[in-house]
Amino acid sequence: MIGIPTEFARSTVRREGAPGAAWLAELPTIVDELLERWACLPDGEVMHGGVGVIVPVRRRVGGAAVLKVSFPHPGNVHEPDAFAAWGGRGAVLLHERDDERFAMLLERVRTSTLAEVEDGDEVVRVAGRISRRLAVPAPPGLPRLRERADDWEERLRKDADELAHPLSPRVVDTAVVTVRELGRVQPDTLVHGDLHARNILRADREPWLAVDPKGYAGDPAYDGGTLLKSRALTLLEADDLCRAVHRALDVFAEAAEVDRERVRRWAQFHAVQAAFWGRRHGFRVARSGPRLDWIIEFADRLAELLTEGR
Repeated sequence: MIGIPTEFARSTVRREGAPGAAWLAELPTIVDELLERWACLPDGEVMHGGVGVIVPVRRRVGGAAVLKVSFPHPGNVHEPDAFAAWGGRGAVLLHERDDERFAMLLERVRTSTLAEVEDGDEVVRVAGRISRRLAVPAPPGLPRLRERADDWEERLRKDADELAHPLSPRVVDTAVVTVRELGRVQPDTLVHGDLHARNILRADREPWLAVDPKGYAGDPAYDGGTLLKSRALTLLEADDLCRAVHRALDVFAEAAEVDRERVRRWAQFHAVQAAFWGRRHGFRVARSGPRLDWIIEFADRLAELLTEGR
């Protein structure tokens, strides 16, 4: 029976409360049953992400793999659908799935991530190429990002009215216009939905493969916005923030073969969202205190900068 990482157990209970504690109590049994069904043996230390455990295993037929079991949550429902649609193209292979238990048997890759690469251009370039490979026709049944547009606009307006913030009306209005012009009319293209450097891992079958997709149908440029948001704190190290941000936009758009202006607009939208989200909820890396204030202030700066364009 597996041991559950202490920090994972604490964060799950803190986030999910009693349902999280109940799920954790069942988790070792769930893992044991899946190992038996899929003819696997544990083959390494149990790891974890934000919402699930990763158990390295060795299949009796088929070699190394990992068993991933996530806390049941609507945001995790379509992860296996995305993997199935990609079939290993730019992402890890899906070997088995148990949707009721939010479990998958996946191709094993290395533990090092794209975030460990020091060359910022290379990080963005690799992410862009991965995004391009993942941009395939979305299967039926996946959530369409365009269906979230009304909620996005309502939330932006509500946050702007209710929260104390320094963002100018022009910055907020620009994000709203993006929702109206880009958000409501999006292609039925499969996008990762949470593309950042820690979700791209070194592999053997290919140099890099994506993990942890949300599995949305929408505009591939949307993923460029999520990537830039995740790179924001790294960009702080640049001597010229404006130049660094626009360089990242250029590199991603070229590698992903998407329109640069669409990437900028989605990135601005994500920055405004982040500035408001941080004020309401904090971030995983900082829930309160001076560090949270500092991150929120930077999100404000990024939103302003991206509003201006070049």
